[in-house]
Parts: sequence; C-alpha cells; structure tokens
Amino acid sequence: MQRVVRKLTSIISHRQFRSQVVGFRSYCTGGVVFDVGQPTSASHPQLLKDGELTPGISTEEYILRRKKLLELLPEKSLAIIAAAPVKMMTDVVPYTFRQDADYLYITGCQQPGGVAILGHDFGLCMFMPEAKPYDVIWQGQIAGVDAAVDTFKADKAYPMRKLHEILPDMIKGSSKVFHNVQTATPAYMEMEALKKLAYCNNVMDLAVYTHQLRWIKSPAELKLMKESASIACQALLLTMLHSKTYPFEGTLAAKVEYECKIRGAQRMGFNPVVGGGPNGSIIHYSRNDQRIKQGDLVLMDIGCELHGYASDLTRTWPPCGSFSSAQEELYELILETNKHCVELCKPGASIRQIHNHSVEMLQKGLKELGILRGVGSSSYHKLNPTSIGHYLGMDIHDCSMVSFDCPLKPGVVITIEPGVYIPSSFNGPERYRGIGIRIEDEVLITETGYEVLTASIPKEVKHIESLLNNFCHGMGTLDSQNN
Repeated sequence: MQRVVRKLTSIISHRQFRSQVVGFRSYCTGGVVFDVGQPTSASHPQLLKDGELTPGISTEEYILRRKKLLELLPEKSLAIIAAAPVKMMTDVVPYTFRQDADYLYITGCQQPGGVAILGHDFGLCMFMPEAKPYDVIWQGQIAGVDAAVDTFKADKAYPMRKLHEILPDMIKGSSKVFHNVQTATPAYMEMEALKKLAYCNNVMDLAVYTHQLRWIKSPAELKLMKESASIACQALLLTMLHSKTYPFEGTLAAKVEYECKIRGAQRMGFNPVVGGGPNGSIIHYSRNDQRIKQGDLVLMDIGCELHGYASDLTRTWPPCGSFSSAQEELYELILETNKHCVELCKPGASIRQIHNHSVEMLQKGLKELGILRGVGSSSYHKLNPTSIGHYLGMDIHDCSMVSFDCPLKPGVVITIEPGVYIPSSFNGPERYRGIGIRIEDEVLITETGYEVLTASIPKEVKHIESLLNNFCHGMGTLDSQNN
C-alpha cells in the first residue's frame, strides 16, 4: 500500500489523493484498484466473479431480496436494519467482527457502523460511516457513501452524521417500523419519532419477515452451504485421524479450526465442542482443556462459516480405535435414531414431528437398556433436553422466528442431531455413566425428499473403527508429553 501511495502522490496532489481514498469508490485509476472496505470482483478476482456483490451471491440477488422484503412489509411501514457493532475484547483490541445476518442479507455490506433503511417510497437508503484519516491508518479503508451507491446499489446514501436530520421524517411518515432488534442502536432508538411509535406498539422485530425470506435458500446460497459443509467434513475427518496420536481436547479444537480455515472458511461458526469422556455429556462444553483418557469417547460438535453461510455437524468416536460394549450399545441407539429421523425429512414434515419421533425412539431404546425405568419418565429430559434439530443458514440456529411446526419446504436446510448425555452422577447403570454421544448431520429438503450434506464423513461403528485403525498411521507422533 505504501508503494501505491508513493506512486499516486507523484501524479496527483495530496488533496486529490485523499479525496479519492476517502470516497472509497470501487474503481481503477491508472491500474490501481481502490479498496471499498471489503472484497470486490476488481480487488479479489480469486473470490468474486464479475457481477457478484459477495462471494457466490450476485448483486441481482441482493436487489431481489430487497424487493421481496418490500413486498412483505405492510403499506406505510419502514424497515430499519443496523449493522452489527464492533465489540471490544480490551480497551483497544476488538473481537473479530461478524456482521448481523439480516444487514448482510439485505445490503451485502460486511463492515460495521452503518444503518440501512428500506421503504416503499424510496427503496434502499444507506447511512454510511465516514472515514477519518486516523482510522484509515489504523484499521484500513471502509465503504462510504460512494460505495453504498456504486457497490451495494443503494437507491440513496448519506453519511451517518445525516441520520438525525433525515430518518425522523421517514419515521413520521410511517405507521409502523420494523427493525433488527438484536442489533438496535441508540443512533435511532433514542429518536422521539420512534419512541412515539413504540409507545403505541408500532415498533416491531423485522426478523418476522427476514427470517421468512432467509428460511428457503436460493441455488446460490445452497452452493455455499454445500461448500461450507464439505469443508467442515474434511476438517473433522482429518481431526478424527489426528485424535489417536493427539488425544487432547485443545489440540483437536486447534486442528479442526486450522483445517477449516486452510480450506477457505473465514471463521468457525462457534467455539468447537470437544468433549472427552464425561465432558461429552455437557451439551455446549467449550473449555477444551482436558486430556482424553484411554478408552473414552470424544464428542466433537463443529461448524464453520464460508462467505456468510454456516455448517454444523457432530461425530462421536473412540480415539483409541474401538468402542466398548456399553459405548457401542448407546451409540447404535443414537445412530439408528439419526438414520430414521433423516428418512423422515421431506416436504410437508416438520421439525416438531421429527423431534417427537426421535423422543419415542430414544425413550424406548433407553428403557430397553435399563437406563430409563419407564417410557414416560421425566428422567429422559435430563439425559436429552435438546431438540432433534434446528434450521441452518447464515446463523447456526437460523431463522428462529420460523416455528418448528412449520411444514418443511424444498430449499430449507435443517440439522438432525439425536443424542444422549449421561453425567457421571446419573442414578442408573454404572457402565453407562459419563457417556455423551451425539450424531449430527445437515439435511437439505428437496422436491422429492432430502439430501444429506454431511454424508461424506463416516458414522457407522465399523467404518469409524476401520478409519481409526487402518488410516491414521503416519499422522505423526506426539512428543514426550504424550508418554
């Protein structure tokens, strides 16, 4: 960048250079591509094709999303969509930024600090942060007003300092306002015009509409979701091979994250759950600080994000290479439930219906094993308080405003993840205590049924044991700390 600056300053004056940089247009001058604060097809041809606003998603698709949202919004209503804020880890160190899914879905903008307004009368209006030379030096370029129009194809755009001048009149002309509640910002929440509407219960959550749109994925979105699932499967498979030689929760967490990112994932969807032995019975275990004992199972729940789309899968296996009889009995029950519930995935079914089938299967199986005393025992919910699955998309638990009773449609992606989580303190047969097992797959609902997006990673007992015992030689040896 310094070389670019020196070259440019030899051609144009400092003032001209500064105005071009702060404007952040996505264009070329003398062969130099200007940064708009995020990848474009000009600056990152390895990521984006011509016509794409974000990798894999075209500008036309973003414009169509806005049109569909406007069709859902009641007349004389307004949608306010705020970008996610920067969250600080310490006074000067921010956490890695992740954009609000609704803001990204509608605008394609991947940076913080903006507010987008969608209305029937004016289309998309974006209020953009303004770059200060000091911020550019420390944090790099950001998209400004010019990029809002040129890159994101907003109908109107203003700097953020104009928000308090323009937005109140927009609100006053509206009977209802919908906004993304989770990222609401005082920049508009404290406006008197909005407070008056809120007093009359006319300020509501925009997610009721955006989640409806996001629920059914487009072909372009499904392509990204399949790629995200493929990356996660490859990463977890290599981590399974790694586990026999490196039986440490933290090491396996690092391994799976490395394998995801080296394959193109921008981030993990969540902190990997790597539960060895009794830790596997803690559903969202995240400490990942124990050594996995010989003979114990390890439960790994992982997912990554690829250009805004998430994957989510779980496998449970014995790093030593073989299941004990008690482990295999429980595992086969979970596996049979997983496969049966996957078969139930089709248009017209619902997550609730599939969940109810899973409960019946697991209660019956756990009773036969002597773990539960009765089919209707409340003890079951202590051993599995989770749902059979959830929607998946831009967020791990995607489209939470869409009911689990809603009939599934082609283009919807869900997880199927039966499990059993028996704590060491459980008052039941000793041989099963301290065992946690979950088998989670991603399932796409198709016109004729389903497609398992995570089918490439083994889950049958014989396949897992064969993998661990026949294919992990040469994975490397641990130093003296493994002796």
